[in-house]
Amino acid sequence: MASLAPESSGSGGPLRGDGAPVRLVARAGQAAGRTRRQRLAVWWQEIDRVSLLIVLVLMGIGAVAVAAGSPVSARHHSTDKQTLPDLYFFYIHVRWQLLGLAAMFWASGLNKEAARRFGILIAGGMFLALPFVFVPGIGHEVNGARRWLNLGLSLQPSEFLKCGWPILLAWILTWRARDPNIPVVGICFGLMVMLGALLMLQPDFGSTMLFSGAFMVMVLLAGFDMQKIAGLAGVGLVGIVVMYFTYDNGRNRIDSFLFGGNAFDQVALAQRTLLNGGWLGQGFWMGTRKMALPEAHTDYIFSVIGEEFGLLACVVIVALYLAFLARVMLRLTEEEDLFTVLAGAGMAAQFGGQAFINILVNLQLFPSKGMTLPLISYGGSSTVALCLTMGLLLAITRRNPFIRREKFPLRLNGDLS
Repeated sequence: MASLAPESSGSGGPLRGDGAPVRLVARAGQAAGRTRRQRLAVWWQEIDRVSLLIVLVLMGIGAVAVAAGSPVSARHHSTDKQTLPDLYFFYIHVRWQLLGLAAMFWASGLNKEAARRFGILIAGGMFLALPFVFVPGIGHEVNGARRWLNLGLSLQPSEFLKCGWPILLAWILTWRARDPNIPVVGICFGLMVMLGALLMLQPDFGSTMLFSGAFMVMVLLAGFDMQKIAGLAGVGLVGIVVMYFTYDNGRNRIDSFLFGGNAFDQVALAQRTLLNGGWLGQGFWMGTRKMALPEAHTDYIFSVIGEEFGLLACVVIVALYLAFLARVMLRLTEEEDLFTVLAGAGMAAQFGGQAFINILVNLQLFPSKGMTLPLISYGGSSTVALCLTMGLLLAITRRNPFIRREKFPLRLNGDLS
């Protein structure tokens, strides 16, 4: 009868079925485990834990806020044939949040070079995908705008372009370090014009403003001549004037903001909902004015928070956004790498711009825009894209806490034109 004892290896140890020594395999597994733990420990030391905590807190607030606004939107979207449960949008939002968290933690684990390459890749891919939103059968229209690709699930290229747009611009702006004769700002401006044209054809004026704002912040930090920055600002103002006379929806919203609309305008409804909660709010699911809001779980979720949790909760949210932006800026002042400073500032400008435009709209201090409150509003691709953006921001700002660095000068010598 065959022996059941393990076969002996030349080193005196037993062999596995494939001939590998059991002890060596065990040691290899232990070494791999130690390597994973070491990588996790390095990640934890290098990551900006304060920024990560603020992002997680905002996402937690978002889950509660969507649960508060979900019944309103569920009833608005219900039909005679189908009645949606009150927490319909909440359950979907939580699933997207989990996917977004996975994307954020994966991206934050990349080293700076890998994050740069991934950002450039996703920016290039989404830039090329934008024209396909106009192709019948691939792009589809929602609320009068063609911004989505139908790929089995809805994908909005402009949302994912936010992940890589600042990284792409920062990469181009750093070319001048290798060759001062490259017109890096001219190249970036040309890309901005192309992007603005593609976005306004959808039309998507809100995203155009965000991308333009990030572009202006980055060229300003890179040391572009102030007179030429004023010229670019003038071009932007001309673009707004052209939009006013060619984009009916935008003109109506600006007129309503400047000259006053009726009592049933979305912005007026949002403001009354926001103020109805007082300082402490009506209580969870106790709001009544929110029932009139058309997009209670997305564009006007800040008003829902105000009614149900009070103006103090709104102040806390504003403080969290300000704290995040301040933290990123302080961390960037300790960087000595031009690419990191430019890309990080561009991402922060996009994130903060979107947040405060949404808040100002709810306060009736800015013309109505279809723009969500980042990390808080309900969203599918937008939630995942925002989380991925935060992950890339955390990745490019990773640094060894034991290495002291010279602070980055806020303005470079020379002209980048």
